[in-house]
Amino acid sequence: MRLLEIQQDGTIALTEDLVGTDNVPSYAILSHTWLSGQEVTFDEFTRGLGRDKAGFDKIRFCAQQVQQDGLRYFWVDTCCINKADNVELQHAINSMFRWYQGAARCYVLLTDVLSAEPATEHVPSIPVWEEEFRRSRWFTRGWTLQELLAPRVVSFYSRDWTHLGERDSLKQLIHEITNIPCPALTGAPLNTFSVEERLSWSNQRQTMREEDKAYSLLGIFGVFTFLNYGEGETNAFKRLRKAIAEDSQESPQPQASAGSLGGSIAAYAPRKYNGSRISSLLRI
Repeated sequence: MRLLEIQQDGTIALTEDLVGTDNVPSYAILSHTWLSGQEVTFDEFTRGLGRDKAGFDKIRFCAQQVQQDGLRYFWVDTCCINKADNVELQHAINSMFRWYQGAARCYVLLTDVLSAEPATEHVPSIPVWEEEFRRSRWFTRGWTLQELLAPRVVSFYSRDWTHLGERDSLKQLIHEITNIPCPALTGAPLNTFSVEERLSWSNQRQTMREEDKAYSLLGIFGVFTFLNYGEGETNAFKRLRKAIAEDSQESPQPQASAGSLGGSIAAYAPRKYNGSRISSLLRI
């Protein structure tokens, strides 16, 4: 795990790889949806390139926000993972939930939400931006599910960097959008929810590659598996369910009732949209 560090002169630099060390400093973490061709990669950042890309504005936003929050380090998936190293990439994907869980704060940048006025300290001005918030693409992506649930503190920001509110203060609105119970949004252990209920949270979420529908749930269930693109969605879910059954006293049923998952696992075949987190990492 590498972090971006704000140095004494205000510049931003990557740390060394901190995997295997016990001295990971307190850090913030970014959650966002990718802009095609506009994100700054690890290679570009290390060579001082990509500053004219829209994705670099996200890095600037994080740098500004962490300083306001009294932090010095932050993590952005696009430029903190060396995708040329397959071992590092595999490790990153399987560690992603823990990295979000370990962050002091998670900044969700909603680039398709424009706030007309900022939130107050305790009561966000929801009517101004609620419609765009409800329609935000961020709530439809498979990989952002764990980014919503794993962190201790989740702060939402509009594309003009206006603070919209915290996950806890917006829990009812988020529940209405996602059907995720409010207790799950406010820190209740995920293993207190049934396997089938947790699977249902991803029902309406999209991934480009069919296997990602299963891989994006690894952290939700606290299990590990190797990535095998090409195995198909059915096989990926079979391996996920096997890992869950081996790790939990609750064995998931091979077919869910209509009231939970709405049928067999085949009913959860993902639609193939561009923008999946891992397919984007592999494609760049």
